[in-house]
Amino acid sequence: MAEFKLPANSRITEGKTHKAEAGAKNVKAFKVYRWNPDDGQNPHMDTYEVDLDKCGPMVLDALIKIKNEVDPTLTFRRSCREGVCGSCAMNIDGMNTLACTKAIHDVKGAVKVNPLPHMEVIKDLVPDMTHFYAQYASIKPWMQTETPTPSNGERLQSHEDRAKLDGLYECILCACCSTSCPSYWWNGDRYLGPAILLQAYRWLIDSRDENTGERLDNLEDPFRLYRCHTIMNCANTCPKGLNPAKAIAEIKKMMIERRA
Repeated sequence: MAEFKLPANSRITEGKTHKAEAGAKNVKAFKVYRWNPDDGQNPHMDTYEVDLDKCGPMVLDALIKIKNEVDPTLTFRRSCREGVCGSCAMNIDGMNTLACTKAIHDVKGAVKVNPLPHMEVIKDLVPDMTHFYAQYASIKPWMQTETPTPSNGERLQSHEDRAKLDGLYECILCACCSTSCPSYWWNGDRYLGPAILLQAYRWLIDSRDENTGERLDNLEDPFRLYRCHTIMNCANTCPKGLNPAKAIAEIKKMMIERRA
């Protein structure tokens, strides 16, 4: 099971239990990580009993029900509810995933909901993504060109070259893969991690981009790229079914080929 960062000098304790309403027959317990930086208390796991007969099928549905009907202080991110935006990335039942696509019935027993591992927690289930997004910005994730824009305004691409982007462009930057990677836990200050390196490869392999050399130079560092040890947690946990480890291997291959 992945671990998450605790505030300094703190430990997780058992919190409150919120019982389901009387008469509920199809009840599921949700154990949710709670921490408020303003109340001076240790992090704790509150238990919420949810009547599944009056709740949608996904973990996010249960969290929304809890917030709307039981405890309005519960804090989490969410937006699209369709597995597209990546906002509701959490650690559910020991695995990083999206709350909006994680079915409640897939979890046996109580559903344990924690923030993404090894990130500072802002409040409850909300991790601080500042460093992650700064790393993303460092790879310059946009098309870089030197030649003049074609007269028709489009830089065309063959079907074959477009197919090379499959398995890359679908990344939603939810950080599930990076926060499941032990190498990123240990060296996250310098190692870019699987999500950002997959995004880097997406531009390296794009036939329309004309700045391959500088992009590779930016990654040529003992830590930024080479801390990947092919543990494969990233591919196992990706909610979109992508394989960041393969993308990292392809970048390393490009590095070798340009030295030859």
